[in-house]
Amino acid sequence: MKGILLAGGSGTRLNPMTIPVSKHLLPIGDKPMVYYPLSALMLAGITDILVISTEADLPHYRRLLGDGSQLGIQIDYAVQDEPNGIAEALIIGAEKIGDDPVALILGDNIFHGAAFQSILEENVRNVHGCVLFAYGVKDPERHGVAEFDEAGRLVSLEEKPARPRSNRAVTGLYLYDNDVVDIAKNVRPSARGELEITDVNRVYLERGRARVVDLGRGFAWLDTGTPQSLLQAGLYVRTLEERQGVRIACIEEVALRMGFIDSDACHRLGAAMANSAYGQYVMAVAQELAS
Repeated sequence: MKGILLAGGSGTRLNPMTIPVSKHLLPIGDKPMVYYPLSALMLAGITDILVISTEADLPHYRRLLGDGSQLGIQIDYAVQDEPNGIAEALIIGAEKIGDDPVALILGDNIFHGAAFQSILEENVRNVHGCVLFAYGVKDPERHGVAEFDEAGRLVSLEEKPARPRSNRAVTGLYLYDNDVVDIAKNVRPSARGELEITDVNRVYLERGRARVVDLGRGFAWLDTGTPQSLLQAGLYVRTLEERQGVRIACIEEVALRMGFIDSDACHRLGAAMANSAYGQYVMAVAQELAS
């Protein structure tokens, strides 16, 4: 499976913070926001990833992530000239996807839960159509919303409905089979001129090939698109990391635990940041797992 990480857009809801820098490079805790969705793809076992952003911002991502070889993965880059909708990422990434299934994740989404890796691995192996991930929220009108019947079957998908039919928001993580490229190419732009990902998902639903994995209790899903949610995410990460003594979305640690790199390589990555608490943590993890 290939991975696409969409880190485009102008982040106007976060102005003036995002005037000089992409919102996905803003800090959440002690690491850039983009580390969180990248770590999710890595936890799913995906090692071939396309990062999509604006032409102005891509050099910053290249400087931060390079070609991914230091993490034992491959990262390529592509430009989204204008914020023309999430589904456009699938068209931009068509060459990267090739004949494979694909995982698409939004650059401002944070997922955290003890069983998250096993859920990802199970569903990555079982993509026959599209797999969506839902999460209960108190403001479903801000999101794409999934409606279920009494038997728990998915019956409708709506984009930011004025009167939501459920409180289950569709998160910014999507798994698709290879049909998704052709489906995305044939989606009509919305009234705003965007290619809506909900319209892509509806095609799968109409074909009887969409299913939803509900992320219930024990999980956290954070969408960091507003100043308030950005602050809440930082407080959540800080609280957990201070109490548990582990770091969420430490991509060097994920690479080591997934077997993409060895302990020596992980230690070198930490040593390059030895003056920071983050770098010291990476070195400590490498030493722990080498023993």
